Amino acid sequence: MLYRTVIIEDDSVITHLNRRYVEMDNRFCVVQTFSAAHPALFWLRSNPVDLIILDVYMPQMSGLDLLRALRAEGVDADVIMVTSADDATTIEAFMRLGVTDYLIKPFGYERFQLALKTFCQRRNAIHSGKFTQTKLDSALLHISSTGAGSSSAMPKGLQSQTLSLIEGYLRDTAQKGHTCDDIASHVGLSVVTVRRYMNYLVEQRIITSDMDYNTGGRPCIIYHIRDTDDPLSTEP
Repeated sequence: MLYRTVIIEDDSVITHLNRRYVEMDNRFCVVQTFSAAHPALFWLRSNPVDLIILDVYMPQMSGLDLLRALRAEGVDADVIMVTSADDATTIEAFMRLGVTDYLIKPFGYERFQLALKTFCQRRNAIHSGKFTQTKLDSALLHISSTGAGSSSAMPKGLQSQTLSLIEGYLRDTAQKGHTCDDIASHVGLSVVTVRRYMNYLVEQRIITSDMDYNTGGRPCIIYHIRDTDDPLSTEP
């Protein structure tokens, strides 16, 4: 399945960059781009899409007004904001309209890629059937500490979206164990970064870790996601 994506951005250079970033992920296809809000609104009324990449500052109508109009007309596509608007009022207004992510220009490809991966994992989680609380927390990009019986805040330097990205991959591949190298190669992060998040997940009893000595060389740590029905996952 390809996620149908529309880019709405008045700067042609940014449009080209966003399109290149989107199409580097083979789960997405850009079906249309727009440089102004009115043509986009007209087209989206009759053409369903999965994802909209949206700017705030545009001619004719702002991105905020456009999204309000789309929601009023029942267009329920997910939205990732890509904009220079960094004031609290604007960000809060978009969050209330349920945007999937908010990227402030300038940003790197890794951050854009994280937004796309998070979108995919939320979609997969929401359409995968029956929910547990832990699975729902992950899908909503919250810290999945409910199953771990912990309400403690995340350590400084760890981000909830990155945590959800890693945990989502582990749950999608729960039938097998993983090393930090394996996880890093699949989620697009460095091994050092992944290791920090794995240590946190172990501490929160969301995953288990075991030493594998059968590598023919240096032993390595293998991680497994806990079964949400595992009574150990709720131990104090």
